[in-house]
Amino acid sequence: MTFTKKSHACVRLEKDGRTLVVDPGGFSEEDAALGADAILVTHEHPDHFDEDRLRTAMEARPGTEIWTLKSVADRISAAFPGRVHTVGHGDTFTAAGFDVQVHGELHAVIHPDIPRITNVGYLVDGTVFHPGDALTVPDQPVETLMLPVMAPWNKISEVIDYVREVKPQRAYDIHDALLTDLARPIYDNQIGALGGAEHLRLTPGESADL
Repeated sequence: MTFTKKSHACVRLEKDGRTLVVDPGGFSEEDAALGADAILVTHEHPDHFDEDRLRTAMEARPGTEIWTLKSVADRISAAFPGRVHTVGHGDTFTAAGFDVQVHGELHAVIHPDIPRITNVGYLVDGTVFHPGDALTVPDQPVETLMLPVMAPWNKISEVIDYVREVKPQRAYDIHDALLTDLARPIYDNQIGALGGAEHLRLTPGESADL
């Protein structure tokens, strides 16, 4: 499997000539979802779900399908009958040849006065976990964790503890559009030293074999 980092929370996974894209939102490249055989969306926030980007990808490739939670599916399913699938915690399915398990139910707390929305994470092929906007811990081992490193709802101590709890072999930074290059060495040093896993970072467009 090849992993390509896109801007912010979006990632592309490729295997056997097929492509799975997770969270091509408004902070990611306009073409982040183009060419995907399957798309997964963790929740409705615009940095993870951009309706125009999804519509463009679906129209450009008639075989593309989406798996997502109800709040997102309700907004796009009518335009693409039979191609948008609603999922929730505990579901399993196959998308573009990738085996996917759904973990989690709620977005992390941003502030007690802000109602929590639904959020799901996706464990792909039993090895790669993208949690969306939550610190969900799957009930099975994770080899590669897509780590939401900087967000309005987290702080670095929580990020470090999350890596420790999941215990992946490696953790790649995602959800990083709000993190300046000036601050990155602080995160790299602290997460790398304290998280207990190999801490890695790709710039948008870079790829790695998993």
